[in-house]
Amino acid sequence: MKTYSIFLFFALVFAGFSARSQTPEEIAKGINLIETQTYSAEENAELLKFYEGLRVADVSDGMDMVGLPNTGLVSTDIHPDWVDTQDMSHIIRGIAVTARYVPTQRPAGPEPDEDFAAWEGHFYSTWSTEAFAQVIRPGSVVVLDDVEDRDIGSIGSNNILYWVSLGAVGVVTDASSRDTDEIALQKVPLYLRKKGRGIRPGRNELESVNRPVDIGGVLVCPGDVVVADGDGVVVVPRKVAKEVAQHAHGILKKDKAARRNLYEKLGMPMDKTVK
Repeated sequence: MKTYSIFLFFALVFAGFSARSQTPEEIAKGINLIETQTYSAEENAELLKFYEGLRVADVSDGMDMVGLPNTGLVSTDIHPDWVDTQDMSHIIRGIAVTARYVPTQRPAGPEPDEDFAAWEGHFYSTWSTEAFAQVIRPGSVVVLDDVEDRDIGSIGSNNILYWVSLGAVGVVTDASSRDTDEIALQKVPLYLRKKGRGIRPGRNELESVNRPVDIGGVLVCPGDVVVADGDGVVVVPRKVAKEVAQHAHGILKKDKAARRNLYEKLGMPMDKTVK
């Protein structure tokens, strides 16, 4: 906790210094005060090894043990679209790739003499793009900060499967998705606030990629570890991710041993959760 607190203190001091070092003219054009860290595929893969088999409960306890209770616990309003208790294929353990969509102020439809399909295609390719797909790698979790108050299906059975083809292991959004029946059938892990129906053109546009976002009251930075299961979603800051995982594995080991004893006493067949 002490090391992390020192890091956070200097990060905030540096952010304040950066803001003060800008001229009013530069600030007026917009500035970012939280630097985006980048990590290699090898670094991400190595970190994810520490999270193999861990549950949200274990990780949450691990966060407590490094002095970060209630940090990273995404609102329970963000829940799994589907749950698979046989193979646990709904569980996500991955590295955050973030994107933020905001409500658009652009025309909500084509001009009277404009073809709808042409307008829609232009809106997708120009304003409401999926530029974040270019940085999806094996082990990525697509984390979308979207417009939760509007009926927008920014995620659907087609594009979510495309993200999986690029290496994504799941998707977390603070807003909605459509095609949720098909997504469940496709077994793509998805955690969302609600069902959606509308398309993106005329409703939202992409504001940023791989910048800090707010998902269910939690800060998610690119490169953070995201774990999600039937209990919900937890986000682990990159700087403490290994330490949290080490504590979490100790917790999981004790839990498995205790439950194995109970399984034996009750004559229950062993399953993958206690092996």
